[in-house]
Amino acid sequence: MAVSFVLPCYNPPDGWHENIFATYLTLSKTIGEQFQLIIVFDGVSASVTGEQVTFLKNNIPALKIIDYPVNKGKGHAIRQGVSASTGDIIIYTDLDFPYTVESMLAIYTNLVNNNCDVAVGVKGSNYYNNVPFMRRIISRYLRFMTGMVLSMPITDTQCGLKGFKVTAKQLFLKTTINRYLFDLEFIRNCFRSKKYRVLAVPVTLNEKVHFRNMDYRILMPEMLNFIKLLFNKTHE
Repeated sequence: MAVSFVLPCYNPPDGWHENIFATYLTLSKTIGEQFQLIIVFDGVSASVTGEQVTFLKNNIPALKIIDYPVNKGKGHAIRQGVSASTGDIIIYTDLDFPYTVESMLAIYTNLVNNNCDVAVGVKGSNYYNNVPFMRRIISRYLRFMTGMVLSMPITDTQCGLKGFKVTAKQLFLKTTINRYLFDLEFIRNCFRSKKYRVLAVPVTLNEKVHFRNMDYRILMPEMLNFIKLLFNKTHE
């Protein structure tokens, strides 16, 4: 089955292009040649050079680049990548691959083996030992609210690693949140539609991942997005 990997990109760390190529080589050993990689440049990034992009184009056969000048948010970026995808399976994660290769292959394997239609990465308890204090508090509070208010069986909706079959593609593209809670919106719609088998897949944090400082200006807009989800009944 053909697989599309979607990676949103905004101000990536040093060596990002080499990390993408190395991870691509590792994943392709299992996935094979039917492996499409889609990078979405979500606004102009000072840390991205033409030489880096050319390197990737020359070394990754099925590479698709999407770019636009103004940053519009992770949710918007991933929707652009998913819309352009051609795979039977679509997986998205962050550009720095915060989760192990084994974790990404676990998402892939569960979809290929027809164990689910939507595979949701969920973080273990040890994840919270490695994240900044405020990020830990916000993450745990959101999980609590997701379980209590939205009554969802999976509360860890913000793990940056998920995959789904092409049959769920249009449902994903119906999400409207442009920032971080697009994940929550998608998973909520999956459960409400009752058409898709959603599976929680345990994933492991990459030891080399570096957490950026959180921009607390996004908290108020995301709180409003959460409130909107309470009243928005949209689903397939």
